[in-house]
Amino acid sequence: MRSVAPLFIVLTTLTACSTGDTALIDLRIATFNIAMGLPEAGQLGQNLANGQEPHLQQVAEILQRVRPDIVVLNEFDYDPVYHAADLLNEHYLAKSWNGQPTIQYLYSFRGPVNTGLDSGLDLDGNGKTGEPQDAWGYGSFPGQYGMLVLSRFPIRQEATRTFQHFPWSALPAAQRPLNPDGSSYYPDDIWQQLRLSSKSHWDLLIGVNGHDLHFLVHHPTPPVFDGPEDRNGKRNHDENRFWIGYLGRADRNYIVDDKGGTGGLDKGALFVIAGDLNADPMDGDSVSGKLNEDTHDSASTASAIGQLLAFPLINATCTPLSSGGREASIVQGGKNRQHKGDPAADTADFNDEHVGNLRLDYVLPSRNIAVRGCGVFWPAQGEEGHHLVDASDHRLVWLDISL
Repeated sequence: MRSVAPLFIVLTTLTACSTGDTALIDLRIATFNIAMGLPEAGQLGQNLANGQEPHLQQVAEILQRVRPDIVVLNEFDYDPVYHAADLLNEHYLAKSWNGQPTIQYLYSFRGPVNTGLDSGLDLDGNGKTGEPQDAWGYGSFPGQYGMLVLSRFPIRQEATRTFQHFPWSALPAAQRPLNPDGSSYYPDDIWQQLRLSSKSHWDLLIGVNGHDLHFLVHHPTPPVFDGPEDRNGKRNHDENRFWIGYLGRADRNYIVDDKGGTGGLDKGALFVIAGDLNADPMDGDSVSGKLNEDTHDSASTASAIGQLLAFPLINATCTPLSSGGREASIVQGGKNRQHKGDPAADTADFNDEHVGNLRLDYVLPSRNIAVRGCGVFWPAQGEEGHHLVDASDHRLVWLDISL
């Protein structure tokens, strides 16, 4: 059985426990934005191949310390030329960093994303095309800020569903950005072509202990870097809302994957949503608004992430915490002093007078999964692993479950 000490991760191994005639297996699922969206195409592949990149060495040590069984790495550039998972396993995870036991992942998934993929359109209306802001998702080259999933359990590649091409306008009640005068920010012809995912939405079917676990990962755009039309804020809101229609809604024919398959998950399916969702429940710039009718709570209001945290099929009762997040909020001060949320729940360290630290990274299981614990890898000063907190401006978030 995995466990954690109050202030730092305790190394443990995967174990099975028995309750009556039912054998359960404990596993740890994590998300980690490793901030490896590098400025040049091919740069990440070169760093993976040479085994000498200090940033990747720190990432490897964090994975060795926390030891997730399934993890999604956000901001991990997609480059089909390199076998990213093999190189990461061989040159970083198979080596011990600061005395940590090595770890290997036999299974992985990566795929193309919308970031840096030129739309051929003038998406920001400045009269120019081919700029990073004219890509389907902001980026300087195709694959920048991509995603990689690593797993110790088999990923059923043939059953995987991706939604890279799903149109934003196809989402019911889509929050179409409007100018201050009420006109549409995007002309009709562009609006009909726009893709919802700034990267992609993936449904990976992973076999665990005889169960089919749907690992639902995405990385929506941050709700900033726009204007009064709030196009990024609204896109972030709807990228997160996509899963609400997908969960337990097998007959939703508006949901069309990249292979042409329709509908969402069957009722009772086991799932975990994970990723850097770029939305804080109480602070930051994400959109607030009335919950979608799928929540069965039309009187409630929620932020972009609140619509997921309050959704009946999701168990959000375990809030990951760290001592480092609380310490950083006190030491850095600034905007943190105005925040309403618990700083121990923060997962992103922006150390910025205008933003402060936020809770942006989530691992959210379905209600039919037994949750055993959760946490944020953010050791405070003097705690084991504190030297790794600068590996990224985000922190790894983990969830312990039993299947």
